[in-house]
Amino acid sequence: MVAGAAPKACGRILERRRPHAVLGGGGYVAGPMVAAARRRRIPAAITEADARLGLANRLAAPLAQRVLLAYPPGRPLRPKERVVGRPIPARSRTIPRAEARAFFDLPVEGPVVGVFGALVGARSLNELAVSTWGAMGPAVLHLSGERDYASLDGRPRRPDYRLLATTERFGTALSAVDLAVSRAGGTVWELAAAGVPAVLVPYPHATADHQTLNARHFEAGGGAVVLTETRLAEAGRIVDELLADPARLERMHEAMLRLAKPDAAAAIAEELIALAR
Repeated sequence: MVAGAAPKACGRILERRRPHAVLGGGGYVAGPMVAAARRRRIPAAITEADARLGLANRLAAPLAQRVLLAYPPGRPLRPKERVVGRPIPARSRTIPRAEARAFFDLPVEGPVVGVFGALVGARSLNELAVSTWGAMGPAVLHLSGERDYASLDGRPRRPDYRLLATTERFGTALSAVDLAVSRAGGTVWELAAAGVPAVLVPYPHATADHQTLNARHFEAGGGAVVLTETRLAEAGRIVDELLADPARLERMHEAMLRLAKPDAAAAIAEELIALAR
C-alpha cells in the first residue's frame, strides 16, 4: 500500500518543487520519483554505482533519458547510456605521503599496507589483518569499522600497526599506504583516484555478486589483484610478493590512475544540466 502511494507522493513533491530535471541514485526511493517525472514530462537521469544495474535502476531505466554508469557494461553502449564512474567524496583527496604518514604516526620509510573493509567493518578482513601482521611484517594502517574495533583493540602489539575504527580523513589514509587490502564496494573508486594498488576481496554476499564484478574491472585494467573470500588465507603471501616487486606496484599504481574517474560528479552534473536545458 505504501509503495503504491509513492508515485503520487513523488508527484506532489514535483508539483511543489518544479525541478527542471530529476536524478535517481539507484535506491528504492528513486524509482517512483523517476516514474512521476516521466508522467510530468520532466527529464530524468539515473546513476548506477556498481558494475551491475540494481533492481530499482533496471525498472527505472526505460523511463529515464540518461543512464549514467560507473562501469563499462561489457557490450556496446545504448544511446542513452554514458560511462561516468562513481563520484568520490572530498574527504578522499590525497596529500603528500610524508604528511599523511606523520598524521597517522606511521614510519616515514618502508612499505605500509592499508586494510579497509566496509563502513561497518569486514570481520574476515579484520581477523586476517590482525592474525597475519599483528606481530610482524610491514607497517599497517587498519581501519576496522566501528563494529569490530573493541574486539580488535590491543591485539596488535607493534608500534607501526595503527588500528583505528574509522577516520574522517580517508584521503590521508590512502596517501599513507603503498598497497591496500580492501572490499570492492565504492571504495575501489577512491583507491583508483589515489592510485593505490589493491588486493580486492569482494564481499561474497553482495547483491548479484556486484562486488566481484567491480573488482574484476580493476583487475582487468592492471590495478588490482582479486582474491575471493575462500582464498583469503593467501592474502599474506600475495601482499609479500607485491611489496617485494616495486616495479609491479608502480605499474599497478599507474593502472589505477588510468582507470580512475575523479571527475565523475562533475560529469553527472553536466549531463543533468544538459537534460534540464
